Amino acid sequence: MGEGRGSAAVSIVMACLLLLQYCEMAHAAVYTVGDDQGWTFNVDSWTNQKLFRAGDTLVFNYRPVAHNVVAVNKMGYNRCITPRGSKVFQTGKDQIKLVKGQNFFICNLPGHCQTGMKIAITAI
Repeated sequence: MGEGRGSAAVSIVMACLLLLQYCEMAHAAVYTVGDDQGWTFNVDSWTNQKLFRAGDTLVFNYRPVAHNVVAVNKMGYNRCITPRGSKVFQTGKDQIKLVKGQNFFICNLPGHCQTGMKIAITAI
C-alpha cells in the first residue's frame, strides 16, 4: 500500500506544477508597442507607467520597408548599435516574449534609434 501512496503523491505534485505553469501563462499580457501609433519614432517613453512581467508578449507593428526591430543588449541600446548575434525581426508584425530582467529593443536603420525608436523594459 505504501507504493500506491507514493505514486499518488507524485501525481498530485505533478498536477500542482502543471497548474502553476498554466496560471503563469494565463496571466501573461500582450502589449502593442506604441499603442495605435505602432513601432515608430519617439516611442521610447511608451513604457512609462506600465508593469511588465516575464512571459508578456510585445507586438511590434510597423511597415517592414521602413523599420525593423532588433533585440539588443544594454550596450547596444545605449549606443544605438547592433552587437554581433543580435536577433533582427522584420515582418512588420513581430511578437516577442519578454524574459525576466532587462529587455532592450531598437530599430537599427540609420538614425532611427537615435530619434527615440528604442525601448528598454525590465520584466519582473
